[in-house]
Amino acid sequence: MEATVIETNTPEETFALGRKLGQDSIPGQVYTLIGDLGVGKTVFTQGFASGLGVDGPVSSPTFTILQVYEDGRLPFYHFDVYRIADVEEMDEIGYEDCFYGNGVCLVEWADLIRDLLPEEHWQVTIKKDLEKGFDYRRITIEKCGKRERLDG
Repeated sequence: MEATVIETNTPEETFALGRKLGQDSIPGQVYTLIGDLGVGKTVFTQGFASGLGVDGPVSSPTFTILQVYEDGRLPFYHFDVYRIADVEEMDEIGYEDCFYGNGVCLVEWADLIRDLLPEEHWQVTIKKDLEKGFDYRRITIEKCGKRERLDG
């Protein structure tokens, strides 16, 4: 796993980091978003959506599990699996079409469905450290898994 650690000190910096990742995203990528309640996952996701060119409000789909945005440069599939009772619910919403399609996925609380994630994905972990300030965030971005090379 290759990892990058970025520290942000304001919600605007967290948003900007999400925006940068959204701008750099390519079809088929899956991002997992790990962090406790209130660490800024929604702010990060709003930035990510902005980087994809999504217009309009973006909020966590806590009660619907999946929100689809198709008005950006790529389809954006935003999952929030916090309230998922059984991983079979993921089958019911057709997660595989999203994970292995031509859009970009961001999955909040992805540790709850770890066995369903593609081998290759990006894990974004957000942590607070109140000793460094109320808005301080330590954001670790790790590439997990790797694809086999076909060219030898």
